[in-house]
Parts: sequence; structure tokens; C-alpha cells
Amino acid sequence: MLQPQVDIPGIPWKPNPVSAITIGEKARIPAWVVDLGSFRRWAHSEEYPDHGWFSYLHGELWVDVGMEQLFSHNLVKTELTAVLGGLVKSRQLGYFFSDRALLSNPEADLSTEPDGMFVSWEAIRTGRVRLVKGMKEGYVELEGSPDVVLEVVSPNSIHKDTELLPPLYWRAKIAEYWLVDVRGQSPRFEIFHHTSQEYRALLDELGRPRSGIFNGVFQLTQQADPLGHPQYTLTTVPQ
Repeated sequence: MLQPQVDIPGIPWKPNPVSAITIGEKARIPAWVVDLGSFRRWAHSEEYPDHGWFSYLHGELWVDVGMEQLFSHNLVKTELTAVLGGLVKSRQLGYFFSDRALLSNPEADLSTEPDGMFVSWEAIRTGRVRLVKGMKEGYVELEGSPDVVLEVVSPNSIHKDTELLPPLYWRAKIAEYWLVDVRGQSPRFEIFHHTSQEYRALLDELGRPRSGIFNGVFQLTQQADPLGHPQYTLTTVPQ
């Protein structure tokens, strides 16, 4: 429905369709981004912002243009990437992608950039995950169902990581969802396993998170470094 005409002296009234959504001076989202397909086209285009995090989550466009916390997000993400990336490489399992790698799954109506992602060579060989080429060169996107996705909770991503993403990752048939939140007194670290009905936490007999994909028990601990800032250690015990 057209808005009623408003007469402003010196400014003729003329209906004008929205051409973009601008978030301060940090991001501009074209108005034609209305579904998963158009979001992915935007992500492949030169219009896609160099900064900020953008996700299409089953009809909801999620945006975070805030600064990343060094100790409660970046540092713990770095530890998980170093350990899991090293594990994947040493066992010759496939690829571990850190953040800024775009994952899309049409069945789940999802396109997002997890904080970490493990894709086995088997997943690519069988077509469960497809490598998508960029408009100019190289591969810039993964389509399908990786073996593991990892999210580290930040103040701006609580609802996304704990409410929006779990059912979508489950619908995308991702075998394990790793969730980490170190903002409280003690780290929250859970490994959720894909079942026929939902994600369920995997634990060993001592209550420690267990991964079926990596066939081991994992533990995330937090200590103070020499300057008093938190540092994190991810350890694993093969089963």
C-alpha cells in the first residue's frame, strides 16, 4: 500500500522504492537480497562488504558489524583452530576451514560463515559437500553438509548460535555441532551429535565432551597468562 502523500515545502513528494539497507557507514545490503539465492549472489559479488558478518538463516538476515572480542572470542577460536586443524592434518582427514569460509545448504535454507568447519575428503568425493568457485578465481564457498561446524558465542551472537543455528545445522545434516562460550566464570564447551530427532550432547563416562567424528574426548580449560588475561587449552584423549 502506498504511503499517504506528505507535502514538504520545496521537496516534491514522489514514491521511491527502497534500493538498499544501510547500517551506519559499515554495511550496505541491496534491497534485492530477499532469499537464499539472492543472498548467495550478493556474497559472490563485489558489493559484498569486506568487514562484518552476514548470514541468511531461513528467512532471517543476520548482521553483526561489531568488533570481535580478543580474549572471549578470537583467542579461543584460534586455539580450537590450531588444535583441530593440526589434528585433521596429522590424520590426513580432509580440510579444516577457519572463519570467513561461507557455508550454504539449500535444504536448510542457510548461508553463513561458521567460526570453524571440518570437511572430510570423503564428503567431497561423495558429493555431500561441493566446492563452489568464485566469480573471478578460486573457491569461495562450500555447499552441502560438512562433518563438523564450530561456533564461539559472542555478546552479539548469543541468539544466533544457541537458538537459530542449531535447528538449521541439524536440518543441514551436519554430523556434529561444537558450541563454545567462555564469557562466564568457567568455559562452556559442548559437542552435539546429530540424531534422527535433534542434536544431543555427547559425553564420556566422566562427563567430558566426546566427538564421534574425531573419535576422542575433548576438554577445554582456561588459565591466566603472565599478564592476567585468559588463555585457553584444548586437549584430546583418543578413544
